[in-house]
Amino acid sequence: MAKKMVLVACGAGIATSTVVNKVIEEMAREHNLDIDIIQIKIAEVGSYEDRADLLITTAMTKKEYPFPVINARAFLTGIGVEETKQQILMELTK
Repeated sequence: MAKKMVLVACGAGIATSTVVNKVIEEMAREHNLDIDIIQIKIAEVGSYEDRADLLITTAMTKKEYPFPVINARAFLTGIGVEETKQQILMELTK
């Protein structure tokens, strides 16, 4: 399986995306996933459209991207964490 580029984005690219980034790093280690994680502002996603494989975000976005977008607010609220992890894992193991 080829290495995948995962974008982790929030409004400012600092606070909540850091929380999500740590979860994704842990998942990658647990499942031996070969991924590059790039932590960014939601406004920067467009510059990665031609090379990213997945966007995981705590920010609201109505824009369509050529890759899956997963809402990661569960990692902040604690509600639906396992379902969100499974959704991410499914995308990363395709």
